[in-house]
Amino acid sequence: MKCKFFTCLLSMAIFFASCAQSNSNNNDQLATTLPVSDFKVAIEKKGVQVLDVRTAAEYNGGHIDNALQANWLDQREFANRTRFLDKNIPVYVYCQAGGRSAAAQAYLINLGFKVTNLEGGMSNWKMNGMPVIGGGNKPQMRIEDADKVIASNNIVLVDIGAEWCPPCRKMLPTMDSLKKDPTLKFYFLSVDGGNDVDVMKHLKSDDLPTFIIYKNGKEVWRHVGIAPMEDFKKVLQ
Repeated sequence: MKCKFFTCLLSMAIFFASCAQSNSNNNDQLATTLPVSDFKVAIEKKGVQVLDVRTAAEYNGGHIDNALQANWLDQREFANRTRFLDKNIPVYVYCQAGGRSAAAQAYLINLGFKVTNLEGGMSNWKMNGMPVIGGGNKPQMRIEDADKVIASNNIVLVDIGAEWCPPCRKMLPTMDSLKKDPTLKFYFLSVDGGNDVDVMKHLKSDDLPTFIIYKNGKEVWRHVGIAPMEDFKKVLQ
């Protein structure tokens, strides 16, 4: 009887060890790291999301084409921006050397994303002669020019965003529809939150996207993040 009892315990131990090993293997498969050449091939396919987890300054210094940006070192920003990613679409992530992106990868996998990391990060990408977007010295919008636009138009909608900001991209169709609506008469001022830093600070905006509506030079409405079209129309009409 005692022999059977210990045999049963041994069988259970082997079973649970096998399950643990299986789960470990599954996690390893999810946490994939690709060398530069394979990463480049993967992100050229349709239906993928590329995420740069460096700071905005690093991103503006040169990034992979069509990459979104969310700073891993800023927990609030990272959580806010990545919640707009699609869990049904693969995410390809990178940083400068691979460390931050590996940590971000683990975080996103835990949330249910399928994530692949770039081996060696942007440094390795550049070293292998892969294409980089940006890095130029684009002039900033002047504060005086922004103020003049706001003061000289009856109604102004200011959109402070960036092409690499996930929620900003989601708002693009809404902005396009508003601009095409013949019943709405307003001036649309687009402020690049990744470049027009002085204007962004002047308008007291510290998150993207930020939308501000001015009437006769005075702020009458402000919203940070995603907003339905109806909210804009109520103020613009």
